[in-house]
Amino acid sequence: MNAASNSAAPKPATSFELEALNPQLWSLGNGISLHAVREGRGTPLIFIHGAMGDWRSWAAQWPVFVPKFDCVSFSRRFSFPNKNHLPSPDHSALDDADDLLRLLDALRIERTIVVGSSYGGFTALALAVRAPQRVLAVVAVEPPMMKYALLTPEDAAIAAQFRAQVIEPANAAFRAGDDVRASLIMTGGIQGAAAPAVQDEAMKRRLQNMEAMKRLALSSDEFPLLEARALQSLPMPVMLMSGQNTAPVHAAIFRNLVTAMPAARIERIANAGHSVTRDQADLFNALTLDFLTPFAAGSSARG
Repeated sequence: MNAASNSAAPKPATSFELEALNPQLWSLGNGISLHAVREGRGTPLIFIHGAMGDWRSWAAQWPVFVPKFDCVSFSRRFSFPNKNHLPSPDHSALDDADDLLRLLDALRIERTIVVGSSYGGFTALALAVRAPQRVLAVVAVEPPMMKYALLTPEDAAIAAQFRAQVIEPANAAFRAGDDVRASLIMTGGIQGAAAPAVQDEAMKRRLQNMEAMKRLALSSDEFPLLEARALQSLPMPVMLMSGQNTAPVHAAIFRNLVTAMPAARIERIANAGHSVTRDQADLFNALTLDFLTPFAAGSSARG
């Protein structure tokens, strides 16, 4: 599994600026190709973006982590600038985890840290469950594992309201071909009422990633269950992180996920909503580097 022959070579590392790099296209052997950038030395660390992001989503983290880790940021299956097509109506974090496992093989990475935000956090945990021998540590920011919001009557009511007010209207807009309206509904619902207004550049990027959101929205099960017993048995250290100002549905999911994973380190971040990596980037970086201290000086290198 080698890089596609028509992909451009990455630019030399000179400034640790993520968007100064050229993403390389990797064919995974399952009909899927993913764009990724890689920079740094030491223990491998994979950044996994959320549903409306792409490889560029980790700009605030890149210059901090690259000096300490062998960093990879990639675009998930349907995110910019990938051109993959959906082979079936089913798409979820389980498929993203399979893609990531194949990407690790293509990059010749035997074991890695995974750091994911939102649906990227869901993917990180799915990979850890699927292939625990390949994962050194997990950092997951508000993974939207919706079935964990159904474990108490109070939280199930919150989840039902979210589905009625956000998921169903957004899905209807996607089916009608109104991707902009669907994006606005999803953005408002996911980020919550306290989120800052979406700027033009941010909205442009979200529209570039509408295919990814649409494929999840129209999937037969976009939130498959990762069973609590599988999460509890994970052998690697896990840190779960949430914003204190997050939307009620994310708070409900997080409460029950924390209960399901008593061994995980828990961080609740003040003055942050769902997008902790953006809302409180410096604090996120500091907490994550502290959590990953045992791996920062590791001898694992590119294979």
